[in-house]
Amino acid sequence: MSPDHEQHPGPAAQRPGPTTEHAGTRPAAWRDDLTGGDDSLFTGRPQPEGEIAGHTLTYEVTGRIARITFNRPAHGNAITADTPIELAAAVERADLDPRVHVMVVSGRGKGFCGGYDLSIFAENSFAPAEGAQPVEGTVLDPVVQASNHNPWGTWDPMVDYAMMSRFNRGFSSLLHANKPTVAKVHGFAIAGGTDIALYADQIICADDARIGYPPTRTWGIPAAGMWAHRIGDQRAKRLLFTGDSLTGKQAEEWGLAVESAPADELDARTEELLHRISLVPINQLIMAKLALNSALLNQGVANSGMVSTVFDGVSRHTREGYAFQLRAATAGFREAVRERDEPFGDWKGQSK
Repeated sequence: MSPDHEQHPGPAAQRPGPTTEHAGTRPAAWRDDLTGGDDSLFTGRPQPEGEIAGHTLTYEVTGRIARITFNRPAHGNAITADTPIELAAAVERADLDPRVHVMVVSGRGKGFCGGYDLSIFAENSFAPAEGAQPVEGTVLDPVVQASNHNPWGTWDPMVDYAMMSRFNRGFSSLLHANKPTVAKVHGFAIAGGTDIALYADQIICADDARIGYPPTRTWGIPAAGMWAHRIGDQRAKRLLFTGDSLTGKQAEEWGLAVESAPADELDARTEELLHRISLVPINQLIMAKLALNSALLNQGVANSGMVSTVFDGVSRHTREGYAFQLRAATAGFREAVRERDEPFGDWKGQSK
C-alpha cells in the first residue's frame, strides 16, 4: 500500500493521556481548580507548602484564597525592612500555587498598616529592630542611612533611592502578580500603608477606616506614585496638597475603594467578594488582569513610582525635612507628628 493510502489514527488516538472521561463530559468542569479532575496537569503531584510565619506577616491558604496578614499589631503593622521581602515572597508563593485563585492582604489588630515604622527612621537614627534580612554593609545598613540623613553632611540621593525603591518593588508585587489581589482595609491605611494598598487590584474597606498620606505636609511624598492612577489627577492633588485623609466611605465614593461596609460587616463582605472571584478559572483571571494591567501600566506607573521615590528622598533632605527629623529625635516622633498635624485638625494621638 502506498504512503498516500496508509491508515492514520484519529485525533484521540494520537494524544497520550488518561483513559478517563474528558472534562467536557462532566457538569461545569470549568469550576474545577487546576488540581481538579484526572486530566489535571497536577495529578499525583504534592501540594505546595501553604503557610508562612514571617517577622512582619503570616501566610495561609484556605480553599482557593491565599491570606496575607500583616502581623505587627502592637506597632500598627508598621513597615520594616523585612516587610517588602516577606510580602513579595508570599505573593510569589500564591502565584505559583495551583490551588490559589485570589489573594487578600489585611492587617491584625486595630488597622491595616500605619506606614513606615518612623520611630525607627526618624527617632532612632534609622536603627531598625533585628530582622530576617542581613543589612550590614548594604544600602539598608542603619549606620549608612543615618550618615546619609545627617543635616550637616552630604546627601547621596541614589543611596536613598536604592533603599526606598526596593520597598516599592516588594509592594508592587501586588500589582504585578499574575493573580488578583485584594486589600482589606480596616482602621487605618496611612502613609506607607497606602503605598501597599494602592498597588492591590481591589480595595475593600470599612466605612470608618482612615486612608491618606499626611507626610506630604512635611518629610514625605508617596513613593509608590499610585494616587493619580487610582483616583485621577485632581482628586489626588486635593489629598496630597493638604495631607488630608479619606474615610473608607469617601474612598468608595471617590473610586479608590471598590466597596466599603460597616466595620462589623467588612469580613463578610470581603469573603463574598473573594468567593465570587474564586469561582472563576485561574487562567481567565490571569488573562483579565494582564489585559487590564496593560492599560494601567501604559499610563506610566513605573515612571510615576521612580519620580515619586526620588522626590520622597528630596523631601527628607530639605530644610523643613531636616527640621522634622531633628524635632523627632529631640522631642520624640509623636510630638513631631502632633506639631505637624494639629493645625489641620486631624491630630488624634495616632501613632502614624
